[in-house]
Amino acid sequence: MTHSETIVIRPAQPADRDALITILHNTFERTWLPQLTAAAAQAYRQGNRPAEYVDAMGLEFRMATRGGVVAGFVHWEGDFVHALHVHSDHERTGVGSALMDLAEREIARAGFPTARLETDTFNTRSRAFYAARGFREIDQYPDLEWNSGLTTVLLEKLLG
Repeated sequence: MTHSETIVIRPAQPADRDALITILHNTFERTWLPQLTAAAAQAYRQGNRPAEYVDAMGLEFRMATRGGVVAGFVHWEGDFVHALHVHSDHERTGVGSALMDLAEREIARAGFPTARLETDTFNTRSRAFYAARGFREIDQYPDLEWNSGLTTVLLEKLLG
């Protein structure tokens, strides 16, 4: 697969379920797992969080394909971007930027003056990605989701 293949963004469909779950597992393994306590990692593995998330919200996702392969997805509600995930095979190919362009455009079109999202302090790649897009860090607080002593960063971008 070449980096020049066209990125197609479309609404997720029920048939995309397994590919979306695979992306969530991929980003967990590469991004989150190295930061978590053994207990938190075990809890993730024993649960079925990716499948639960996709089953509950997946039809709200906008997903990107490259060469017909599901490469990533974005999920937002109101002015808040809940998730942006790109499979490691498609990192640095424009997939994340294309998905965020769509989310920001749709958030602005819905009348919101800003877009907000969270990442964690350890995730320097995502922080740099969002900073380059004009997001600024406006708050930090304990990340209670992973029970691993992590710190969440709230980011905001003025749209328009």
